[in-house]
Amino acid sequence: MHPHLVVSISGHGFGHVAQTAPILNRLHERMPQLRITVRSSVAAAHLRSRIHAPFTHLQSAGDIGMVMSSAIEVDVEKSRAAYRSFHADWDNRVAEEAATLKTLQADMVFSNVGYLPLAGAQRAGIHNAALCSLNWADIYRHYCGDDSITCQIRTAYVGADAFLRATPGMKMQDLPNLIPVSPVAAIGINRRIELNHHLKLSKQEKLVLVSMGGIKSRLSVENWPRIDGVRYLVQASWQARHPDVIVLESIPMNFSDLLASSDALLCKPGYGSFVEAAGSGVPVIYVGRPDWPESPALIEWLNRNGACREVSLDELNQGKLAEILERIWGSVKPEAVVPTGAGQVAHWIAEKLA
Repeated sequence: MHPHLVVSISGHGFGHVAQTAPILNRLHERMPQLRITVRSSVAAAHLRSRIHAPFTHLQSAGDIGMVMSSAIEVDVEKSRAAYRSFHADWDNRVAEEAATLKTLQADMVFSNVGYLPLAGAQRAGIHNAALCSLNWADIYRHYCGDDSITCQIRTAYVGADAFLRATPGMKMQDLPNLIPVSPVAAIGINRRIELNHHLKLSKQEKLVLVSMGGIKSRLSVENWPRIDGVRYLVQASWQARHPDVIVLESIPMNFSDLLASSDALLCKPGYGSFVEAAGSGVPVIYVGRPDWPESPALIEWLNRNGACREVSLDELNQGKLAEILERIWGSVKPEAVVPTGAGQVAHWIAEKLA
């Protein structure tokens, strides 16, 4: 029987998929016979757009993440209530998870970064590892305080064979099983000539890709200025009424290639956005997210490895984007980062499975 890897991917934004997919793709190249089951609340279509290895998809939520009121704001009270409910009968929940993993005949559980699958694997005596740039114990503690729930989450992480901490990431100094790994990302191909031809753009025109990372929220694009020669790539669901908007979904190109073919990325601080942009040499304008505990590590890394500028929602709405874009396009273009973390982690998992 071929080994079976059961993968849990958090549905809290698209960064967790962006981190996990390149690892699964490398694992499939290395071990084509490996059976992969992906348990996630993320839509199958999005998973398949990133994960090119064959896999079975099961709807599942191994974590809550945080309840968001927008792409950059956490609803602390709703989050607290959701965690209380999730942990109300914790021991039974872990026992059920252990039984599910046994039924799936998992040889190993790999989680980004739900802690219930890790706790279940530990109860069932199955190899298990976490990978992420953050962990929910630290995030929960930051917003909701240190209590028995923090302890239960942390226990699941500490009990894993390893917590593979992607760079850039939170320090997580209280995890004795921490293994820092290099940046993890799938870097797209610059297909700008093809894109210009498809959109009938001249070589001089600039494309700004707008992406808030899979959290349902929108920016007030209608208030943005018209900047000569600048177009914005914006998702269809925003229904943005601006004469210079191009609907993202109208372009027959995957997101990574689209990012690599753009002149700038406008986003919130997020692992996938920042590392993919740095790997493509694309400058980043980000809407600050000061209360999110992972933000300082991401921003500090991007300042060293890419070109970036912070913009406030007020500045965006007041039409100050033109001068910010001018400044960022006028700055020295850094060398693109080469992310080697996916190979590192794939090697680590393959050794464990062997």
